[in-house]
Amino acid sequence: MSAEPNTTDNRWPKQIKYIIGNEAVERFSYYGIRSILAGYITAKAIGGIKGGLGYEKDSATEIIHMFTSANYLMPLLGAWFADKIAGRYNTIFYVSMIYCLGNIVLAASGFAESVNMKMALLCAGLGLIAFGSGGIKPCVSAFMGDQFKPEQSHLLQKAYGAFYWSINFGSFFAFLVIPWIKNKWNFGIAFGVPGILMAIATLIFWLGSKYYVRKPTNRETKHAGFFSVFGAAWRNSPTTPWVPLLNLMATIGLPVAAMVLMTWLGFSGKGEWHQSIHLPFTAPDALYELTFVRALGWAALVCAVLWYVLVLAFSFTGRTELPDSFLNCAAKTHSERDIASAKSLSPILFIFSFIPVFWALFDQTNSTWVMQGNQMMPFNFFGLEIGAEEMQSANPLIVMGLVPLMTLLLYPRLGRLASPLRRMSYGMFIAAASYVVVAGIQQRVDAGAHLSILWQFVPYMVLTIAEVLVSTTGLEFAFREAAPEMKSAIMSFWLLTVTMGDLLVVTVTKLFASGTGGSDSVSAGRFMQYAGMMLLVAVLFSGAAAFYRYHDKSAAEGK
Repeated sequence: MSAEPNTTDNRWPKQIKYIIGNEAVERFSYYGIRSILAGYITAKAIGGIKGGLGYEKDSATEIIHMFTSANYLMPLLGAWFADKIAGRYNTIFYVSMIYCLGNIVLAASGFAESVNMKMALLCAGLGLIAFGSGGIKPCVSAFMGDQFKPEQSHLLQKAYGAFYWSINFGSFFAFLVIPWIKNKWNFGIAFGVPGILMAIATLIFWLGSKYYVRKPTNRETKHAGFFSVFGAAWRNSPTTPWVPLLNLMATIGLPVAAMVLMTWLGFSGKGEWHQSIHLPFTAPDALYELTFVRALGWAALVCAVLWYVLVLAFSFTGRTELPDSFLNCAAKTHSERDIASAKSLSPILFIFSFIPVFWALFDQTNSTWVMQGNQMMPFNFFGLEIGAEEMQSANPLIVMGLVPLMTLLLYPRLGRLASPLRRMSYGMFIAAASYVVVAGIQQRVDAGAHLSILWQFVPYMVLTIAEVLVSTTGLEFAFREAAPEMKSAIMSFWLLTVTMGDLLVVTVTKLFASGTGGSDSVSAGRFMQYAGMMLLVAVLFSGAAAFYRYHDKSAAEGK
């Protein structure tokens, strides 16, 4: 007599609703802040709670993308803390408290009287929010994956689709509600509402506590990390392992060097916001000459180019994994499982190396696209005025329709043509096209045309299709390809690509500034520059992806 099939293997665990609910509300909080950030920084500094900072567009671009880059840098710390010390549940719950504190400080910025006090509180609040939001970010998505048993792996694609759908559900309402609150009252209240929602998000997550599967930390399971394995192999290698060293430079060394230089560049200069916050670690004014700032920018770009050269060389020669002959040198002190986990890292990071340029384009929907929209004409939709800030809701609205359509209907019919890396490749080409459209709109605006904000719906539609293909797929790819012991770490590296992308925006803004008004970041030429970069990277990614060998064979089949 055959055993009856276990129907629970085809149903999501009951605790998933708490995780997805928490994500939706937390994203309302986060995107509620970002929805009005560009407006707050560039709004006229009239003093009191109604005024903003009165900064130029380039300064706003730098501040927003420095904040976003910090928000996505913190996942490294969050993943390490979760994997090695506290576990994912404790990290999510307690770091969320810091997140709530940041919201309180940010709201205080809106109520401050002087511009300098507003700026100081803005930086402090955004710093705490970046620490909180970034700290929990790699843990939430990986924690959701932990709730599924191995025999339920076929449910992950739809689960991560729902997870991403919830992000957009929360952000859609944030982009409509928070600008409305700002217009009706003031920036302080508008920044305070996301703080209340973040407290509610933490409560929702706590309500599911008794149902969660809590996997032990690597410290408890005695799993070694990548650097421990690499170090042991290096020490025990009979000869100097030049190939593994170059592999390490391509996966970690050069991108870290580029990010350090880009961050230094971001805090360098004599712009409006640098003078307001009086950073205690800044160097003498002599160091802030234009030549020094540009030297930092070009050094960062040289590191990025060398990084891509190594990535392409390893990818096209099929040598993305660290050699067995090298890793086996660590066998005396590390288990086969630890060595296998370390071996899985490099190929995934090589794929991730192409993603930052996509994020450089996508994250400008909350900065340069908003500032472009402020030059256009709002329209009335059933009594609600849709301006540049509200127009940001187009992205999550489109995503909520596209994710189920593509996940449930399109991908299953495409088979191998819908494998994760192919989807991501399609998305990059489409992203480049969106910036060609944005550049065309900007040309007409600069020529004096009074365009409706509705024209922005076209590039929003194009870029959102690209987002679904790249971002939703990236979450799925990262979890399916990562070794079990390194899932949070791999997720944090995926999120770190966002940091790199936003720092790239800061670098381009500073490096190619003309110095004639502080508005170069919102120009047709700059938008075409980003389109060209994305097109080049899409071509390179497609070539490198063709040589990738999947660990999850069903993913290669598009399943």
